[in-house]
Amino acid sequence: MNGRRDQHPHPHPHAHAVAGLTAPDAMPLGERNGTGAPTGTGPPVFSEAQVAAAVREVRRARRAPAVRSAAVAGVLAAGVLAVLCASLSYGEVAIPVPELLRTLAGGGTGGSRFVLLDLRLPRALTGLLTGAAFGMSGAVFQTMLRNPLASPDIIGISAGASAAAVLGSLVFGLSGIALSGMALAGALVASALIYALAWRRGVAGYRLVLVGIGVGAALSSLISYVLTRSEVTEAQQALVWLTGSLNERSWKHVWPLLGALAVLTPLTFLAARTLRVLELGDETAGGLGAAVQRSRVALLACAVGLSAAATAAAGPVAFVAFVSAPIARRLAPSRGPALTHSALLGSLIVLLADFVAQHLLGETQFPVGVVTSVIGAPYLLWLLARTNRVGKGG
Repeated sequence: MNGRRDQHPHPHPHAHAVAGLTAPDAMPLGERNGTGAPTGTGPPVFSEAQVAAAVREVRRARRAPAVRSAAVAGVLAAGVLAVLCASLSYGEVAIPVPELLRTLAGGGTGGSRFVLLDLRLPRALTGLLTGAAFGMSGAVFQTMLRNPLASPDIIGISAGASAAAVLGSLVFGLSGIALSGMALAGALVASALIYALAWRRGVAGYRLVLVGIGVGAALSSLISYVLTRSEVTEAQQALVWLTGSLNERSWKHVWPLLGALAVLTPLTFLAARTLRVLELGDETAGGLGAAVQRSRVALLACAVGLSAAATAAAGPVAFVAFVSAPIARRLAPSRGPALTHSALLGSLIVLLADFVAQHLLGETQFPVGVVTSVIGAPYLLWLLARTNRVGKGG
């Protein structure tokens, strides 16, 4: 045996593995320190168990964001369902959950069917769909423009829809689907104007925000002028709508909004596939082969359509689009726009705010926009103070 060892001072690297020894044990004694561990003079050698453990750790690290994202989505969906059931059950006429389920299944008494199917369910569904539309719209705007202030209610998109709706309602006497179409047209015209004024060999996020704020101020002046020229009762109704309200919502508000979301939601998810590239900047995205302007116009059209549809159904409910996406990204960190989480969180905010406005603020039922403003205004002030402190202008 000694003779063979002397004749072959450099054995084949797999010789000891064939003999059934692990890699560290197979190293010559001269390459170990006093504790029996390798001295590290050569390349590191790992055992099969160490490699398998490292592979498992990498897989676990890759799965962790997806698992957390699914868990957060599940919790948000459960919250939406719980608040929805509370909104349908609680009120001057209480409907227990078993009776609620029987009525939704087609049974129940005549009174419970009237209260639930004609009064509460259309209002709750309008709030749910409105919140989802605002949440997705805000997520697309903020991610595409890389600016936390780029929300449709901040940059004038909602003001465009509101101005067109007020003109259509108070000047032309429109209502229903015609009024919704007017609001959609107003949002599209406002967004096109903002985009054109902000264009300087591309659109920077901070420039579009500033232009949007200016256009929104001009449109707010137009709304004020129309209100002052209208009858008092009509102006009061329009003012409640401009605050953002779910009062007296019926199925004629639900179906157009549901149809708009059925078309715009898949289109938004399809267009959002380019957001990861657009976040890198126009030059980098163009260098990677992305059609920057075409992708941005498609995303802008989807986000404007979602915001306009929601505004036409419930009015410009303040700050829902503004706060949904940032909170959703904090709950489930990801590199994308977090559209699903933003939609669920927007629905939860609107439903919860409407429940508070109906039942927890005294005998007077406030518009839902009052409660969302109480939530969103402090967040806006905090964001502005934080942005100024870190020296970022957008």
